[in-house]
Amino acid sequence: MMKKLLPTATAGSLPKPVWLAEPEKLWSPWKLAEEELIEGKQDALRIALQEQQAAGIDIVSDGEQTRQHFVTTFIEHLDGVDFEKRQTVKIRDRYEASVPTVVGPISRPTSVFVEDAKFLRAQTDQPIKWALPGPMTIVDTLYDDHYKSREQLAWEFAKVLNQEAKELEAAGVDIIQFDEPAFNVFFDEVNDWGLAALERAIEGLKCETAVHICYGYGIKANTDWKKTLGSEWRQYEEVFPKLQQSNIDIISLECQNSHVPIELLELLRGKKVMLGAIDVATNHIETPEEVANTLRRALEFVDADKLYPCTNCGMAPLSREVARGKLNALSAGAAIVREELLAK
Repeated sequence: MMKKLLPTATAGSLPKPVWLAEPEKLWSPWKLAEEELIEGKQDALRIALQEQQAAGIDIVSDGEQTRQHFVTTFIEHLDGVDFEKRQTVKIRDRYEASVPTVVGPISRPTSVFVEDAKFLRAQTDQPIKWALPGPMTIVDTLYDDHYKSREQLAWEFAKVLNQEAKELEAAGVDIIQFDEPAFNVFFDEVNDWGLAALERAIEGLKCETAVHICYGYGIKANTDWKKTLGSEWRQYEEVFPKLQQSNIDIISLECQNSHVPIELLELLRGKKVMLGAIDVATNHIETPEEVANTLRRALEFVDADKLYPCTNCGMAPLSREVARGKLNALSAGAAIVREELLAK
């Protein structure tokens, strides 16, 4: 799909404009309603696209401007989930959250993001990527009072995700990404049923598919957890071998400023890798050279034609100025290494 060497992309979210939602706050409520909200989201999507284009990002997204939350905005549109009936659960074994309850069979009466994706497609000729929550991460963000089985629930979500993904593909989306931060936590479940559920979600798709597995946004619950992981974060070691064998085309992961041993990338050899070369948990804007260094190290373990420089995770909680600086650094760093490769 991408003829360009080292095509750049983002993991997903960009900060929302101040008139749409409260800035520098994760999952902040909408400031607009009804028709105004629809128009506001489209305007914000145009801005997010323009920010990416101005920074020279090759594979663009909606910046998740149409979503309040990367999981719940999808499940709000499904039948079988009651948002009034809430329970407190521990998410990712890290932080407590009040979540909706599964009260009946899961089904998708209407498409969720397809109109937004069509809108994005109409704005640009560049390759576009759209993110959906992965089955296991959805399961981990709910209280199940119906199926009473995480595996069964994941399978039901995989079916509706597959319906949505097929419509997104038909709307002209080039890469459909499934966000699975839960893959870095529940290794036994990933191997038992998590990856199988993800394969069910991508069944029959002809566009490219990606799975994004990170260590989370720069929120306190995540940064505190990371402090407990020691000097080497080897979580990926548990799931990379299986992912390397899977039907997923692209693995999106975190590398910048994290304690992930870079040689773990060898376990994915042959897959495309969206390599997080921008740290989203700090306001420090990387220099192009810092980005280039991360990419150079990755190239020892990833073939050059399969490396996609990216961000570690979403940038929703950052200021727009910082996010813009980081996008520019990503492009500039990729450009340095691209020139080095082409000069060989």
